[in-house]
Amino acid sequence: MRIVVKVGTSTLAHATGRLNIQRMERLCRVLSDLKNAGHEIILVSSGAIGMGVGKLNLPGRPADMPSKQAAAAVGQCELMYTYDKQFTEYSHTVAQLLLTGEDIKSEQRSRNVRNTLSRLLELGALPIINENDAVATDEIGVENTIGENDSLSAIVAAAIGADLLVLLSDIDGLYDKDPRRHPDARLIPHGGAGGTTSCSPWRRTAAPAWAPAA
Repeated sequence: MRIVVKVGTSTLAHATGRLNIQRMERLCRVLSDLKNAGHEIILVSSGAIGMGVGKLNLPGRPADMPSKQAAAAVGQCELMYTYDKQFTEYSHTVAQLLLTGEDIKSEQRSRNVRNTLSRLLELGALPIINENDAVATDEIGVENTIGENDSLSAIVAAAIGADLLVLLSDIDGLYDKDPRRHPDARLIPHGGAGGTTSCSPWRRTAAPAWAPAA
């Protein structure tokens, strides 16, 4: 089975921005065991900005764009270092893909992303995907091209032909829009994209109920 798992900052880090070591270790152990069982795993991971805030000892999440992007640049290194260390303990190799909205909108670049992911899976690697917050402005507050990793994970799942999409979260479930911004947001008890996408009710922000076709 090909599984895409999305994990957010609130799961990976404490409120201080520092790594939640126990949760990270559990996540990597479970995903490693799934790979050992023969499943293909793609991890879409947020957390770069939050971990950068902690690493830089900032008093809180920056408000200005250059500081957010700087925190993302520092935090992404910390995030991947931790993933590599954890998965190596279980003899699994990770790969990093940092994407922007252009990588999704451009047909050629989107095809390149799919080809790279397919080859990494064939080679037995565990791809770890994040939006490139060091250069993109989508998730961190300007234009909404990818928007958030919830949307990115749905796009990846559809593009790569995943059998299952799991969103690790601390909210009630899948909504048709962000319930924090839209009081009329509707909870969807069962969501899917072409019969391939599912949702776990443990996530911080709402995922879209759509995913573009591959």
